[in-house]
Amino acid sequence: MRQSNVVSQKDCQDSNTCHTMIEILHCLGLSSLELRRLHLDLIYCYKIVFGVVDLNFSDFFEFSSVTATRGLAYKLYEPSCVSSTRSRYFVERIVNVWKFLPSSVNLSTLNAFKRSIVPTDFSLFLKCGTE
Repeated sequence: MRQSNVVSQKDCQDSNTCHTMIEILHCLGLSSLELRRLHLDLIYCYKIVFGVVDLNFSDFFEFSSVTATRGLAYKLYEPSCVSSTRSRYFVERIVNVWKFLPSSVNLSTLNAFKRSIVPTDFSLFLKCGTE
């Protein structure tokens, strides 16, 4: 796999189509670090919500009492945040992204969840560009 990335990188360097880091990553078939972190945050959130890790759900999240909305059946409550420092914490970062997940995301197993979040467009939550 490493050799194919080298070939792709050479092809990318030979063409004049890749100028920005986002374009280079796209040319190499890679995701940005920001998107990979977002995926890992979602996976960790899944593990907490479904008890895959030995952490108490209520220490991090609450389920929302609003059930008549679109999207996933497992709605997380969004606590109010007044501190800009706290807004960078895992819980504060991930709740809006979790709420954004479409109902087509497969929650049956962790591996199914991982596969089903890949095609989702998270550009609204990325600061440095798209995938």
